[in-house]
Amino acid sequence: MPEPRRKHYIPLESNPEVFTKLIHALGVSSAFEFIDVLSLDDPDLIAMMPRPVLALILAFPAIGEDYNKKLEEQNRTREIYTGSGEGEDTVWYKQTIGNACGLYAILHSISNVPAKDFITPDSAIARLLATITPLAPEERALALEASDEVEEAHRHAGNSGVTSVPNPEDDVDHHYLAFVKSHKNNRVYELDGMNKGPVETGVTLAEGEDVFGDAGRRLVKEMIEREDNVGFSLTALVPVKSL
Repeated sequence: MPEPRRKHYIPLESNPEVFTKLIHALGVSSAFEFIDVLSLDDPDLIAMMPRPVLALILAFPAIGEDYNKKLEEQNRTREIYTGSGEGEDTVWYKQTIGNACGLYAILHSISNVPAKDFITPDSAIARLLATITPLAPEERALALEASDEVEEAHRHAGNSGVTSVPNPEDDVDHHYLAFVKSHKNNRVYELDGMNKGPVETGVTLAEGEDVFGDAGRRLVKEMIEREDNVGFSLTALVPVKSL
């Protein structure tokens, strides 16, 4: 069963405009944005994607006890992650804030991109990364919970969607996770704060290949095909095309 939550946030709408507002509020350069991925198969639509794709966020149905049982089964054989510091292959956040899986997927996306020309110095995300990077997962989780800057940016983003705003403690029926490339070893990791740590997918990208290349798209397609539901959506963190 999921651990009790000390805090709950408004669930984020699966909307790239909402995601983009949040990362810009946190201090990511306006030269980057989230966009919808329209196809994993159509060559013309794939060719239209701005590159490089820095991260992918998958939203998928995750309803009640069925999802909790599946999560417990997946985590049963995984070791609890204890990594910290500059030597980590990826920056991972344990989810301890209720209904904030969208925030965690976004943080996983923007925390695993080299900061040069991407993160504004002395911004909320720059300060958060400076604080959490040396910390072990439990202390990192507490530091994120304590960040008033992140909470305020998330509150504004949560209220900026086109659908009605749910109560922060309402049950939600979708979950988010991120796929990122480690800048340490070019391996693709599945980052989900509900897991015991980063999950290495077994995919290693060629030098210069991004997560929306053939191997990355195949990984996402395989995950979608394993599930018995519809209702998946995929967003990508990319450079703004007009720049």
